[in-house]
Amino acid sequence: MSENTNTIMREQLAALEALLFVAAEPVSLTDLQKALGLEASYLEELLKTLEASYSEQERGLRIFFQSGQYQLVTAPITAPYIEKFLGLHSGSKLSAAALETLTIIAYRQPITRQAVEAIRGVDSTGVINTLQARGLIEEVGRQESVGHPVLFGTTFEFLHQFGLANLKELPPLKELEEAGNLAAPDILKL
Repeated sequence: MSENTNTIMREQLAALEALLFVAAEPVSLTDLQKALGLEASYLEELLKTLEASYSEQERGLRIFFQSGQYQLVTAPITAPYIEKFLGLHSGSKLSAAALETLTIIAYRQPITRQAVEAIRGVDSTGVINTLQARGLIEEVGRQESVGHPVLFGTTFEFLHQFGLANLKELPPLKELEEAGNLAAPDILKL
């Protein structure tokens, strides 16, 4: 690679990083393309290069991707420092019912409230409302059946909060069951 090509790529990486930094919300590849004037495939390679740089250097930033949206976020390992700096309390943990419901939705999405309740065996309206209010789940569509019930799925915020780049990074259910965190067969039924 020539020195000129290296210089251009460094400038493009810097511009990409700056755009992600100033964006208040996740940004689509199309919007990044418009701003940078680059082909989608090349821009995706730049995003991978930038993320690899953050990871390899164990930096405090990461790039998260979900549903065609990219966002610059802090690395999960920095959470305690950020909480301390911002004066946040980590006392707002999720209840056992909320974690159970969130696990069911994460592994079975898209899923209806009724299906969650059938797995849990209890009314889950309040827990689902709490998870929505925290931005961890959202309506992702409607089921093609009588009444067209709402389908729920996890959000970009869910990935961010749990330090995941995508849903493929969720641990296998067998690992969770072995750790005693849930009864995997209950999640898989229906």
